[in-house]
Amino acid sequence: MNLTDKGLKIIKVADKQEGGKKAFELIKEALENGAEVFGLATGSTPETLYKEIRDSSLDFSDKKAVNLDEYIGLAPDHPQSYHTFMKEHLFDMKPFKETHIPNGLADEETEPNRYDEVIEKNPIDVQILGIGTNAHIGFNEPGTSFESTTQKVALTQDTIEANKRYFDSEKDVPRYAFSMGIKSIMSAKKIILIAYGENKAKAIEDTVNGAVTEAVPSSVLQQHDDVTLILDEAAASKLELN
Repeated sequence: MNLTDKGLKIIKVADKQEGGKKAFELIKEALENGAEVFGLATGSTPETLYKEIRDSSLDFSDKKAVNLDEYIGLAPDHPQSYHTFMKEHLFDMKPFKETHIPNGLADEETEPNRYDEVIEKNPIDVQILGIGTNAHIGFNEPGTSFESTTQKVALTQDTIEANKRYFDSEKDVPRYAFSMGIKSIMSAKKIILIAYGENKAKAIEDTVNGAVTEAVPSSVLQQHDDVTLILDEAAASKLELN
């Protein structure tokens, strides 16, 4: 493990499979140390982590899960909703006492406040994050206030392009989502950010070595007390590490 001069811990791995194992070790350690609430992410990045959890003997039946985000306009049972993703990749095999995901069909004015209340009542012990090529975390795109809480966000064209592989065509990708805000994410006691691939290298470089600026949402992680980045060689390629 490397420690940057900004206090971020970095674990370099060979590939997604090793990354999943390393992330699993951190989750297992947190569980053994009394973690009760796990902030979870969707997308391809955490899939190997969820496989490690599914294949393990870890018991989450008295724990809680709070997810980062959900597409606006998709019902929970829609094949591409994040509700469906979490059921298929984790919850159906590893039940939690409670699972919380924003409701994509809820009123756009009241759902953010409702979800903020969920987070307030269930302070997150460990938050899993991916990162966008533009350094977004959750669906908090560049320019999002560091003081933001749960909100409706418009997805950028880059994000829509990145997510279209999950849909029949680009026109089917939702244009808006509910997302935990940056302040919500930063409230977690521990954060584990996972990134794979050369297309994430610039975002990781800016996260670790760049200025803390709302133009680079993930740069705010430099201000957190406990952040571990799990990176493959390609994602870490622009960093100077021993």
